[in-house]
Amino acid sequence: MSAAAQARRRRGPDDLAILAFEMGRFVSYSACGIPYWIGGQVDGPDALIARTPAAFRTAGIEVRTRHEVTGIDLDARTVTVRDREAGRSYAEGFDHLVYATGASPVRPPWAATEAGGVFGVQTLEDGSALRDWLDREKPADAVVIGGGYIGVEMAEAMINRGLRVTLVEKSEQPMGTVDEDMGALVAASIRGLGIDLRTGVTVEGLETANGRIGAVVTDAGTIPAGVVVIGLGVRPNTALAEAAGLPLGPTGGLRTDLRQRVAEGVWAAGDCTEVHHRISRRPVHVPLGTHANKQGRVAGINIGGGYATFPGVIGTAVTKLCDLEVARTGLSSREAAQAGFAAVTATVESTNRAGYFPGAVPMTVKVIAERDTGVLLGAQIVGRAEAAKRIDAFAVAVWNGMTVSEMTGLDLGYAPPYAPVWDPILIAARKAEEVVTKPFIR
Repeated sequence: MSAAAQARRRRGPDDLAILAFEMGRFVSYSACGIPYWIGGQVDGPDALIARTPAAFRTAGIEVRTRHEVTGIDLDARTVTVRDREAGRSYAEGFDHLVYATGASPVRPPWAATEAGGVFGVQTLEDGSALRDWLDREKPADAVVIGGGYIGVEMAEAMINRGLRVTLVEKSEQPMGTVDEDMGALVAASIRGLGIDLRTGVTVEGLETANGRIGAVVTDAGTIPAGVVVIGLGVRPNTALAEAAGLPLGPTGGLRTDLRQRVAEGVWAAGDCTEVHHRISRRPVHVPLGTHANKQGRVAGINIGGGYATFPGVIGTAVTKLCDLEVARTGLSSREAAQAGFAAVTATVESTNRAGYFPGAVPMTVKVIAERDTGVLLGAQIVGRAEAAKRIDAFAVAVWNGMTVSEMTGLDLGYAPPYAPVWDPILIAARKAEEVVTKPFIR
């Protein structure tokens, strides 16, 4: 819908007819807000909807909800569409095609059940179904499977609703996008919230009775469950594109050029695409709404006759679990090694405010830098109030190729309610500078 809106701004209805197909009932909404709606922190679903189909129609963009595209014919320049309400299929022609199908949730074989109480959380319909179950059935025990961003956010939602929560993660730590030492801090904080965190545990099946979920079976025992939320990540939703012969990259996402073009007259944006990582120089799949909106905007500008490019990503992400905040940008230590960098790290503990000011709480900041040059490769933060958004300063530095030495002189804002006189960002950069400048002894 970002592409549609941008194209419409540049070309009027008489010059360019725009038609959007959506398999579900909603368009242009905040999927990222769904866990907070389920947890009761924000209103929904209406509050999560940015623009309705009616609003788009008023702007000259025809939207057909409950319409599923089932095929693409690039030679004929048509798509095959199934009207899910009427139960009929028809062909629709195009001059430009924007492929923005998002990502599909990972679902192991054991998750294929018709039993009530088992949910993914990807669409607004998913969120509505989960809320209805929680309100109607009032389960006491929730099992969240997957310790990534969605899993952590859904664990918070269940805690906020007063359920006993077990979080199951196959890896040895939650939040695998941060380094092990930072993940250990996250794990300790999760357990401190009263969540039963089980790491290194593999789910093997689900126990159901009378059409309802009863327990989750793992290689380390059975866990009672009145509701199960599965958050095992996503894959690019590219089945239609692949069947049509459009090129996929090594991540499984659609391969585009800098203008988001896949082929002549075919564009793609969002979680169905792979993107260029500016630091590793490798194609990656980073499914985030920030990138999706930017990519859609780029595609729409180009379709509308303008010129725009998408510059790539550096992997910036933040999340929270109750009062715990976690953030990262750039490369982790593992990712830096995989990309071929010789990296050093520096980790510091500081506070979000001046130590004497009310509300001062600790945070841990980790910096990853190239060994010989001191170029900042990445950063991670685990803390509480006002910790996570400090990652934005690191993100700007990574984006612009700054060294940790250059960062030590940054003119950051200071007042006791907001930071110590030496902000944690500066302390971490200074410690990293000391590590970088140490002589390397073979």
